[in-house]
Amino acid sequence: MEESLACNWGACRAILAILQWWGFNVTVIIMNKWIFQNLDFKFPLTVSCVHFICSAVGAYIAIRVLKVKPLIQVDPEDRWKRIFPMSFVFCINIVLGNVSLRYIPVSFMQTIKSFTPATTVILQWLIWRKYFEWRIWTSLIPIVGGILLTSVTELSFNIFGFCAAMFGCLATSTKTILAESLLHGYKFDSINTVYYMAPFATMILALPAVVLEGSGAINWFYTHPSIHSAILIILISGILAFCLNFSIFYVIHSTNAVTFNVAGNLKVAVAILISWLIFRNPISAMNAVGCVVTLSGCTFYGYVRHKLSQQQPGTPRTPCTPRTKMEMLPLVNDKQDKA
Repeated sequence: MEESLACNWGACRAILAILQWWGFNVTVIIMNKWIFQNLDFKFPLTVSCVHFICSAVGAYIAIRVLKVKPLIQVDPEDRWKRIFPMSFVFCINIVLGNVSLRYIPVSFMQTIKSFTPATTVILQWLIWRKYFEWRIWTSLIPIVGGILLTSVTELSFNIFGFCAAMFGCLATSTKTILAESLLHGYKFDSINTVYYMAPFATMILALPAVVLEGSGAINWFYTHPSIHSAILIILISGILAFCLNFSIFYVIHSTNAVTFNVAGNLKVAVAILISWLIFRNPISAMNAVGCVVTLSGCTFYGYVRHKLSQQQPGTPRTPCTPRTKMEMLPLVNDKQDKA
């Protein structure tokens, strides 16, 4: 009886964790698009900077005041040698995501972000000379095919937004790969990650935001008809951006790798559906097919990775099988943030 209740509570906890993760993630994406499109606040660097400030303050309160998570101590030297480079890539990743939202629909942007597994494997193969099983390469085919189909049939295609989203995938992959080496020896959770990276990211982005967007943002401030409600929406988006990081921590500890992978791909589908219901951006039938193929490919890729990670070390190898498990699997955290 007790085992049954524990099992039921575990299932309920996992469902609640996934739902709150979906809620924060989709809300942040929709609010950012609303800020750019409906509030006419066309300053992605400034929006990203607000998010970093809110995340830095939120992480400080969560760790130092509320004691939600213990602070992971990092040597001052490592903060500049390890954390700062990671923060730089983290900053570029967030900025490119917001820049792409400025120019392309949420549905297209979210589909392109699903290309991240492919860019991660390709980068590791080209630059780090990592070896991957043929099953990993095969699982990338539907992802690449779906992205190509979605791109050529996108009715609201914008080359600048497309390039920003694609480079955002490269930034996400680079951040994931660098984390394996730069953060080696530190067991970071999402809250401690934000605690250390958000202040650096704010420092990196503040000057470019002021120089490139300062005058435009000031002009918007004095000319917008509903300035108080608009600023409140921007601040709320920043607070929710931090809550999203907190929700990732919760969902990681409430689900397994397979559930997280499937939930992450379903989250993209939910974001696409809700964004279409709100913004009504045109989506052709072939474009929708491309989205489905891409998300199915991501799910299949996650499944293949999971099966390979479960392979016993003594399993007989074919000539194409790598010598070690480290050669076989990409350096991507099974529970990577896909927001």
